[in-house]
Amino acid sequence: MAANSTATKHAFKRILTSLIKPGGGEYGKFFSLPALNDPRIDKLPYSIRVLLESAIRHCDNFQVTESDVEKIIDWENTSPKLAEIPFKPARCILMDNTGVPAVVDLAAMRDMMPKLGCDPYKINPLIPVDAVIDHAVRVDVAGTYDALDRNEELEFQRNKERFAFLKWASNAFHNMQVFPPGSGTVHQVNLEYLARVVFNEDGILYFDSVVGTDSHTTMINSLGVAGWGVGGIEAVVAMLGQPMGMVLPGVVGFKLSGKLQDGVTTTDIVLTMTQMLRKHGAIGKFVEFYGVGVGELSLPARATIANMSPEYGATMGFFPVDQVALDYLKLTGRSDETVSMIEAYLRANKMFVDKHEPETERVFSSYLELDLSEVEPCVSGPKRPHDRVPLKEMKSDWHACLDNEVGFKGYAVPKEQQGKVVKFDFHGRPAEIKHGSVVLAAICSSTNTSNPSVMIGAGLVAKKACELGLEVKPWVKTSLTPGSVVATEYLKHSGLQDYLNQQGFHVAAHGCATCVGNSGDLDGSVSAAITENDIVAAAVLSANRNFEGRVNPLTRANYLASPPLVVAYALAGTVDIGFEEEPIGVGKGGKEIFLRDIWPSNQEIDEVVESSVQTHLFKKVYDSIMERNPRWNQLPVPKEALYPWDDRSTYIRKPTYLEGMSMTPPGPPTVTEAYCLLNLGDSITTDHISYSGKIPEGTPAAKYLLEYGVEPKNFSSYGGRRGNNEVVMRGAFANMRIVNKLLNGEAGPWTIHVPTGEKLYVYDAAMKYKSEGHDMVIIAGSEYGSGSSRDSAAKGPMLLGVKSVIAKSFERIHRSNLVGMGIIPLCFQAGEDADSLGLTGRERYTIHLPTSTAEISPGQDVTVTTHDGRSFTCTLRLDTQLEVTYFNHGGILPYMVRNLAAQMK
Repeated sequence: MAANSTATKHAFKRILTSLIKPGGGEYGKFFSLPALNDPRIDKLPYSIRVLLESAIRHCDNFQVTESDVEKIIDWENTSPKLAEIPFKPARCILMDNTGVPAVVDLAAMRDMMPKLGCDPYKINPLIPVDAVIDHAVRVDVAGTYDALDRNEELEFQRNKERFAFLKWASNAFHNMQVFPPGSGTVHQVNLEYLARVVFNEDGILYFDSVVGTDSHTTMINSLGVAGWGVGGIEAVVAMLGQPMGMVLPGVVGFKLSGKLQDGVTTTDIVLTMTQMLRKHGAIGKFVEFYGVGVGELSLPARATIANMSPEYGATMGFFPVDQVALDYLKLTGRSDETVSMIEAYLRANKMFVDKHEPETERVFSSYLELDLSEVEPCVSGPKRPHDRVPLKEMKSDWHACLDNEVGFKGYAVPKEQQGKVVKFDFHGRPAEIKHGSVVLAAICSSTNTSNPSVMIGAGLVAKKACELGLEVKPWVKTSLTPGSVVATEYLKHSGLQDYLNQQGFHVAAHGCATCVGNSGDLDGSVSAAITENDIVAAAVLSANRNFEGRVNPLTRANYLASPPLVVAYALAGTVDIGFEEEPIGVGKGGKEIFLRDIWPSNQEIDEVVESSVQTHLFKKVYDSIMERNPRWNQLPVPKEALYPWDDRSTYIRKPTYLEGMSMTPPGPPTVTEAYCLLNLGDSITTDHISYSGKIPEGTPAAKYLLEYGVEPKNFSSYGGRRGNNEVVMRGAFANMRIVNKLLNGEAGPWTIHVPTGEKLYVYDAAMKYKSEGHDMVIIAGSEYGSGSSRDSAAKGPMLLGVKSVIAKSFERIHRSNLVGMGIIPLCFQAGEDADSLGLTGRERYTIHLPTSTAEISPGQDVTVTTHDGRSFTCTLRLDTQLEVTYFNHGGILPYMVRNLAAQMK
């Protein structure tokens, strides 16, 4: 039941209950879970109760049935059986780069309706949709006072057309608002401003829940809001009020006890948890935190932990609401009346955790426990977020990485080359770098910039360093890109921004920048020193991902660290240092300065946070957030309700995959004698599959842009041009660090055209296969599609002509995106992979699927044969019956168009 629906014929009308205000009157009515009088509900994890309430509220015995409700109530028994349920989120958030394609699809669907004899203006979001333009800034300018304005100006010049499209959408579609460039990241805006925690619409109260077009939507789990990342195509489904099919997840109960030691940060906690949960196994599951240790964590600390759910593999990292959450709502400017309503609703529905009352004993699928007092300072890297390194072991770990064979923890640098020092001229002054030299240090990402304690901590490290006479070397590219304007305000208010500026950490953007690959170019002299001498240079950043090639093409080692440690490593200038034994530098009077000399105590940090992070700063920022960008305010946009597509546009193009469709589903595709486009190994991320970074000259995307008159200086990034499918497919597998076994281990965006043996760009090889009339498949290892939720990682391969991906395992969101775009996800049987089966990728593959979806069931076995007579069995990773239906229609979007058109007729 939608919030504005009547309850007169509702299946659960009997539990619709009034919520009475303390002084009399009522807040509204709500579906009371306790009124069901079912003891099984008391044992449910809080995160599952959110799904239950949603199912009850939307139960119409059509899209959501009473049987679905029963499955959720019986979660303890149904979850292990992978029961399928529908879910309707309360709202949707769109991240800039991943949100634009979703809005393009929405505009294209509206455009299709007249051709099917339907009213196009009925294509509108039925739930609130908030888009934040947060990928808008590349850090071209850093380390100067005018960095913020110059970067915003440059990006507005590059992305004006994309911005205009989003501004058009905010006018053309109901229920959609777009926050201008420079507002911050969608996740921090969501946390500090958008999140309701409890909705009160048309007299009905219900749990806030959200899906977003970025995997780190989970950050909102810290406020007790159920939310996770989905691909843009799934977001369109949610926007249009359709249920999202999902497997009822298992829940890992993560018990916290103890209290952090002095000098340990929240970042250290989350990197420790990420390693623990990856080892435990959390893919496709919810993680729910409980125990007395939760009460020791501030709300922003919980946000850091929830944000990194994708890195530890979980769908959510959920913290039930307690007094800490209510206090945060007040701090960030929510009214006392609103907070009182939230508390009353949660208590009435037994969803509030009160530390003064015994905690309800809940049942979980599996259990983990962490004593916070045992957490120690650490970083993660150099290539994956779950490869944690205790800070005390960093130096030895780095030397092991230099020695090890090339891999996630190795660079295979010969012993005689490991001590090489490269001297060069940096704008008239002598400079030098070696293996492990830090050339990029960035305080970035909503993961940590949402947390005042680590931001204030970074400022205090900078302050102490300035006072002792330390300074960052000028060839280290430093930047500060908070995910919220509020962070800038409290750093100014505390006086600490001045010290960060002195160390080069000027504010360069408000949004996703270095963390998503928009780090900008290194200085030319530094770049030359690295490339001409094959130096393994390092980046240290306070982000959530450090996959090779993501942060910067020239930093082969990338370490995740807390903001204070980012400043410390920038000062040291190298990751090849043992902070306990070696000085970070030489200060005034030639005195050696150690990390302990500049590291603030927890008490110092808490005192500054208490005096500087105040409610009036949040109100000041968010009261004017829609008007604060004059360039946005002056941006003209089309007035038409149907978008005026421009065939010459290189940013926004009408997608081709809806063209020519009829009301009749095409049925399951056939894959016969397909060639292997790429043969890939483990942990291929969506950064490998759909690169976000700068478009290099000479690539297929660059050639395309040149044909349309775009100068190289205006190429921008692959991520910035995801509203144009011509760029999306040319950007597929365009990452310089992707390793294709067909190239015998060589990294880069190339492959072998098997019939001729030619080495070609992946795009060019795919076009050659298509012109010859051949199907294509991709072979991969485990964790295929890990990382960001970008659906371009499914759209790109689909546009290239890939019909199936055969992998050892898939990350949750990417598998769903593949299904959504009509690509067949297949998994090798347990214990098997391409190598064990002797597959080289030079075979031709036929997938033996039934020709009717009536004969296809979720998770069934499928036989694959090769041209040379081999045969092996795979599992069809269509996980729900709804996904089988999508498959029959050729993907989610064709299904949605046909379904909506049928409803309108």
